[in-house]
Amino acid sequence: MSMKMSNVIVRSRFSGYLKLLRYLWQRQHCTVIDSTKTKQQNLEARQREIMARGLPKRKYIKEVKQILLIASGKGGVGKSTTAVNLATALKIIEPRKSIGLLDADVFGPSIPLMMNIHKSPILNQENFIEPLVNYNVKCMSMGFLIDEKSPVVWRGLMVMSALDKLINQVAWGPLDYLVIDTPPGTGDTHLSLIQTLFITGVLLVTTPQKVALDVTRRGANMFKKLNIPVAGIVENMSNVTCPKCMTEVPLFDNAMLSLTKELGVSILQKIPMHESIAESSDSGKPIVLAAPKSSQAEAYKKLAEHVVTFLNKQEMNEE
Repeated sequence: MSMKMSNVIVRSRFSGYLKLLRYLWQRQHCTVIDSTKTKQQNLEARQREIMARGLPKRKYIKEVKQILLIASGKGGVGKSTTAVNLATALKIIEPRKSIGLLDADVFGPSIPLMMNIHKSPILNQENFIEPLVNYNVKCMSMGFLIDEKSPVVWRGLMVMSALDKLINQVAWGPLDYLVIDTPPGTGDTHLSLIQTLFITGVLLVTTPQKVALDVTRRGANMFKKLNIPVAGIVENMSNVTCPKCMTEVPLFDNAMLSLTKELGVSILQKIPMHESIAESSDSGKPIVLAAPKSSQAEAYKKLAEHVVTFLNKQEMNEE
């Protein structure tokens, strides 16, 4: 082999060693930029930025101190009846407080009937809707703005727009407590309220029936994931009273205890099933006013006391 060829082979081998040493040194001391990975990270950051722009920022309703949602995973458990009697009971036990009641069920408003309000609100000089007042409670509902017999056949965006107006285009004035009666389930209305407002807490209404409790569990978990404090549970239609012997007879196999332990919340009040509650609601006068000394009215007043205790604790925690 010639000397020239030998030098070429040596240089070739040496060059290979140099490349290997350079690669190992760069891997140890230098940051290797992966252009594909960088582009992906930039894309994801850009997507997050664009999505964040579309999310509403939570805000307070002007002159409203605390907001309590009344929610139920299942329909027909007496949620609206609870909301109406709670709002009026709050005014009874806290007469110096200003109370508001918002019907957030756009498709099935029931507050106009239960609060005996059958007229349309007016606009003030600032073009804000003046809430209608009965029993010293300020009320607002989609039912005030449409014909009583007209169905609401709207898509989601229209519903959210209407809900925004019911919240932010109403001259609530100074309010200590705003009770919001939400529709059943865990849909757009609940998410919109939670994303746009500072909610003090939520009160869950259910019956002791297993199918209702399963849905209540899902609702409670949703509120917990969204960091909304759960004030407690109202066990509605918990029992009936025998008219002859006055014995309280449970309507369902009560699985409520296991649910409360699982969720870490308490039963604030048990409300019996009684025809007087339904009759008073249909007549437009809540039971706490129609029969203030009845056991049914006392149950709602005790519920209001528990709610005030919860709201006071939340206010202290915020301070």
